[in-house]
Amino acid sequence: MPSIQEEIKKRILVLDGAMGTMLQRYNFSEEDFRGERFKDFPHPLKGNNDLLSLTQPKAIAEVHAAYFEAGADIVETNTFSGTTIGMADYHMEDLVYELNYESAKIARQVADEFTAKNPEKPRFVAGSIGPTNRTASMSPDVNDPGYRAVTFDDLRIAYKQQVEALMDGGCDLLLVETIFDTLNAKAALFAIEEVKEERNIDIPIMVSGTITDASGRTLSGQTVEAFLISVSHIPLLSVGFNCALGADLLKPYLQTLSSHTSFNVSAHPNAGLPNAFGEYDETPQEMQAQIKSYLDDNLVNIIGGCCGTTPEHIRLIADIAKDYKPRVSTASL
Repeated sequence: MPSIQEEIKKRILVLDGAMGTMLQRYNFSEEDFRGERFKDFPHPLKGNNDLLSLTQPKAIAEVHAAYFEAGADIVETNTFSGTTIGMADYHMEDLVYELNYESAKIARQVADEFTAKNPEKPRFVAGSIGPTNRTASMSPDVNDPGYRAVTFDDLRIAYKQQVEALMDGGCDLLLVETIFDTLNAKAALFAIEEVKEERNIDIPIMVSGTITDASGRTLSGQTVEAFLISVSHIPLLSVGFNCALGADLLKPYLQTLSSHTSFNVSAHPNAGLPNAFGEYDETPQEMQAQIKSYLDDNLVNIIGGCCGTTPEHIRLIADIAKDYKPRVSTASL
């Protein structure tokens, strides 16, 4: 099978859309989340989407298949919160290896089925590594600015376990995503480099930050350029942005990023901004028009969707992406 490094030179690659948005359509109950295996677990489990890879694997496979069907080249594993830090909320830290391994295996199986059907369009699995719900750069306590709820080492150890399981499960690449604190991401990247060195293997890495508001900064206060410099010491498959903003509001930050990096650039924005009910209203057609402007301006090599996006959004994005050549860097850096 051709490597992702080869494919990304030939065409703009399409990433999948939101996993959570799709799982909401199943309307799973507490009992569905528990399945047979966890029916007597002493803590509530509803909302632990990563657990569904063990209790509802068929649904996870269906979501992956729907995105591949829509034209995605890459799907993300169902492991956004798959660290001991993320799973502590559900008292399931001891399941982390299994959750990541099984999630990767499900995605791998679906990807291989689609590649077998059309070898001209190989499909890839990205191991999704979320930011955790703690920040290493800022204090959660306004009265104690020096306090940290997590250390770099805590994060490194947690990410390393996740990375090992994702690689064992068959991921083609790793996606460190929705980065609101670059120090957290650096712990993830350090962990990945450790595993690569120990196993004497290479694996492509995508890094995707989050611009949280109109200030144009990440939550921990970095500008686009500062974020880029902070992660550029590692050879990356791509650097980009996802979440927080819709495609229109994200565009100026992507322009800055694209003009400053020789790495490939990725984007998977939300379907607009959430409404008063926390739902996303942007239609596939509206999003397609905004993504077209990215393509017209030669901004991206990988394009997909984040919160609120569905296979319908990805289908229309894939439809236009195929008509464009991948971005060629003009960065002077």
